[in-house]
Amino acid sequence: MGMLAKIRRMHFRDHLPLREIARQTGLSRNTIRNWLRHKDVVEPQYKRREARSVVDPWAEQLGQWLRTDGHRPKRDRRTARAMFEAIRAQGYTGSYNRVCAFIKRWRRQESGKPGPAYVPLSFALGEAFQFDWSTEYAFIGGLRRKLDVAHTKLCASRAFWLTAYPTQSHEMLFDAHARAFAAFGGVPRRGIYDNMKTAVDKVGRGKARDINPRFFAMCGHYLFEPDFCNRAAGWEKGRVEKNVQDRRRQIWQHASERRWKDLDELNAWLGEQCRQAWADMANPEWPALTIAELLQDELMQMLPNPQPFDGYVEKPVRVTSTALIRFQRNRYSVPAEHAHAVLSLRIYPSQLRLVADAGEVACHARSFERDQTFYDFTHYIGVVDRKPGALRNGAPFAQMPEPLLRLQRHLLKQAGGDRVMADVLGAIPRHGLEAVLVAVELALESGRPSGEHVMNVLARLKSGMPPATPVATTLTVREQPQPDVHRYGRLRAEARHVD
Repeated sequence: MGMLAKIRRMHFRDHLPLREIARQTGLSRNTIRNWLRHKDVVEPQYKRREARSVVDPWAEQLGQWLRTDGHRPKRDRRTARAMFEAIRAQGYTGSYNRVCAFIKRWRRQESGKPGPAYVPLSFALGEAFQFDWSTEYAFIGGLRRKLDVAHTKLCASRAFWLTAYPTQSHEMLFDAHARAFAAFGGVPRRGIYDNMKTAVDKVGRGKARDINPRFFAMCGHYLFEPDFCNRAAGWEKGRVEKNVQDRRRQIWQHASERRWKDLDELNAWLGEQCRQAWADMANPEWPALTIAELLQDELMQMLPNPQPFDGYVEKPVRVTSTALIRFQRNRYSVPAEHAHAVLSLRIYPSQLRLVADAGEVACHARSFERDQTFYDFTHYIGVVDRKPGALRNGAPFAQMPEPLLRLQRHLLKQAGGDRVMADVLGAIPRHGLEAVLVAVELALESGRPSGEHVMNVLARLKSGMPPATPVATTLTVREQPQPDVHRYGRLRAEARHVD
């Protein structure tokens, strides 16, 4: 209609001749004359010329892939490059740019269609919570690291709790629930999840699920019922999904700008931010109440929070001939008497515990770095008792406390010093590391430490003063003796008289 209105203005208002109008518009005079004679004429719409594309034979297949990927999480969707490689293997001879243009045009057409409708949900106090993971980034220990953040949100009061972890493994999942329930002060009666691999071993037809045994044990410990969404139906736990978006724009934006010493410091700060948000934010369904105020009402409807679930993952490991076990590309020491044995490794979020038939034999702080070796020199004391020469270049003994290292440097300058040092280390299992360190420090202060000196000091420290034991007797003192200093002079005089 723009050209028709322009022609009518030029003719009836500006009184331009048809020749001038044709020159300015580029239209034929017959076309202009025909448009001016009919008042109800409509500007014609010319059909766009359709040019065939080299992608057309694969358009239906590409569209089917795109529709299928629309039901998958973003991280699981195929990229344009993957689709291009797939159809090229089937005989496609066009370029990658043509495939990108088709995908962009297809998505533009699909976005114009009306979206699906949903039913608003309502939850009773203490009825349910929703759980989900998100992937974030933060500077930990001077490095930008990828973190998995656990989001737990109560459906009624909208209270939420965030905890950051290096991975999404089972032990992290159990610890996230323990922290969230401790922060809320209770446990709801139902938990809503997607079909994450740490909770569901196999997704069956409809609502049928093969639940992971360890996850089911955690649910039984806290007495809540797990409920899993349908496949690719994230809107069924939309409150925690929106919580991921909101916290990413609010809390996590500030967390990513700061520098953190370790995860414990970051999680402590996240807990403070969550509690502050509870006090500041109003509940959407009851705007007159804050989240913290409504949480107090919800606590009365929630189950009591029991002791934290002992959420470890157990796996067998074989000890090498150097008394080391391997876990996630790192090596950890165990007592040398368990070399070549198979031990049970219990994996916690921040600890690794090794258990034998008689009980726990070793415990290490868990490291998420790679290709690191973590020693406990006390694990190798039994070996150096038989092979004292290993003390000189033994890697575990380079990590001994400083007093022991000073004593070792002094003793190894003497003949047979390695055997003497092995005897000193052999006292640690009997007397304890702290007592041996005190004895070594006292011996070093003397200026001429030796093995005998350390053992003598250790024996005196262990023996101490004999305890005072009361003597049982039937005699009683009627008159307390009084001190008389003049008795000594009288005794001396009597002694001279005798002489």
